[in-house]
Amino acid sequence: MSRLYLLLALLMPCTVFAETLQIPVGQQGSGNLLLPQLGESQRAVLERFGLADEEHPSVGNPPITRWDYREFSVYFEHTHVINSVRHHQSGAAKLIKE
Repeated sequence: MSRLYLLLALLMPCTVFAETLQIPVGQQGSGNLLLPQLGESQRAVLERFGLADEEHPSVGNPPITRWDYREFSVYFEHTHVINSVRHHQSGAAKLIKE
């Protein structure tokens, strides 16, 4: 029992000095950029946005494919969109564009 009290006494100061860090999430890409939507086919994405800058080969089971465009990436399961993600733009890149 005395070991339990010793353990609690040693751990107590750790919780007293704990801090919470809040890191703001930066804006990613242009807010008005329309992205491919969940369920869209590869053909629809191709017709709407043209050829991707890079097409990564499928991996895993079910096969997941990624197409990279200049400002965003699209993830497909088989031939349908499962996610679209804007690329991060650093503060320096935003200042250069403005």
